[in-house]
Amino acid sequence: MPASAHQQRILTAGLAVGLVALALWQGGILVLAALLCVCALGQWEFTAMFRPGPEHKPLRITGVALGAVMLLISKVGGPQAALWTLAACFWFLALRFLIRYSADQHNADFTDELILMAGTLYLPLMLQFCLALSTCEIILVLLSTAVSDTAAYYSGTFFGKAKIWPQVSPKKSWAGSIGGFTGCIAAVTAYGTSLGSAPLPAWLLLGAVLNVGAQLGDFFESALKRKFLVKDSGTLLPGHGGLLDRIDSLLLALPCYALFKQAFPLFT
Repeated sequence: MPASAHQQRILTAGLAVGLVALALWQGGILVLAALLCVCALGQWEFTAMFRPGPEHKPLRITGVALGAVMLLISKVGGPQAALWTLAACFWFLALRFLIRYSADQHNADFTDELILMAGTLYLPLMLQFCLALSTCEIILVLLSTAVSDTAAYYSGTFFGKAKIWPQVSPKKSWAGSIGGFTGCIAAVTAYGTSLGSAPLPAWLLLGAVLNVGAQLGDFFESALKRKFLVKDSGTLLPGHGGLLDRIDSLLLALPCYALFKQAFPLFT
């Protein structure tokens, strides 16, 4: 990567960290607002990969609206409300299909609705787990994905030769994967033993679980981009690509953390 592009990447990352830190410091409505913005931009990019072009703008707006509704209802009613909202989203999309099908039986299919449903499962359903986490826990998950990505990037850049899954992501190497795995475990363990109440083995295991989730999330988005022949999900973040390129790891790490904390009390 050229020096100017690398500096741009660092500057963008620094600005993003500052905005996230401000939201977490203020808490409350600002965290919800940040989640709504992240969800909206992520869903826009996700839907645009399947349906590019200005003619599909209404479809992308519909996806953004569904995501906002899910997050807002989840904020008020909790995880159970999120499930009811997910069911309501499906039947709203089913009605949307019925209306389109009745107007044009030969050309209407259920593909657009499936894309919107997948986007709702992929972004707002995953992001709503943040609403049940404390600031300390959100920082932990963000730290795990940031360290995973950063350690993998530099380990792969300097030592990566053997590719881990070239059909899905041709640039990712075993060295990068191992570097990210090791860095994540170290960061989560250091953070957890300093601020948490769980024993050391729990933090070591959590670091491993979060990194595996982060890497799988990254691979999934990489496969989508290769399927649709796009380098990045968007151009929002200079030096990084789209927003979805930055949060793909987080979207699987969040439910992994939420599930893990059900088995191990991590913070008291």
